[in-house]
Amino acid sequence: MTTTPVTARDAATSISTTAVRPARALLTAGVAATPLWTVAAVTQALTRDSFDLTRHPFSMLANGSLGWIQITNFLLVGTLFIAAATGLRRVLRGSTGGTWVPRLVRVVGVGMIAAGVFVLDPGDGFPAGTPTGRPESMSWHGGLHLVAGSVTFFALIAACLILGRHFSRVADRRSAIACRAAAVAVGLGNGWAMSGGPAGSLTLAIGVIAGMTCVSSVAARYRRGL
Repeated sequence: MTTTPVTARDAATSISTTAVRPARALLTAGVAATPLWTVAAVTQALTRDSFDLTRHPFSMLANGSLGWIQITNFLLVGTLFIAAATGLRRVLRGSTGGTWVPRLVRVVGVGMIAAGVFVLDPGDGFPAGTPTGRPESMSWHGGLHLVAGSVTFFALIAACLILGRHFSRVADRRSAIACRAAAVAVGLGNGWAMSGGPAGSLTLAIGVIAGMTCVSSVAARYRRGL
């Protein structure tokens, strides 16, 4: 019986393929995270009784009989971002942002999971039957939710800014501008919502989705290159 010898080139190709597949899977998680979050949250916002996105943040969807849907959304998408962070660490190794972007994306994932575990209090008429206006007091889990949200937003802003710097270093001006614009959108949306500005919850939602889209787009870009 004749056997075909395994050459060094064949061995290297096999090792390379073995290393690429996990990275592609991890980056795929990052690609899926933002569309999943957006579709699930927006669908609920448009169909849940008494929910008004100009007054109620997506986080408030975790209340009521269907609150488990948004809780699951937080937990699942947070897990996807943690996986994406590992994939980004592999493809960005040695580049500008190769250290901090994966760490910050991991913080975003952990923060989203925490936001799902610690549910924001009902308020301002949602769920149906809740008194209008802000709650007179805040529960411990509502307070922890706000902390988790703040940490997530700041980590997302920082990740987008560092990605902007990374793309500037590699002379990709369009991507650099897009990532920096996403960081500004998250910051302005959060600031406007915290200040009680008109439609603050809507501007926050748009800003956060823009920041998440930046991360998912970068994951998709590097996945195509593998």
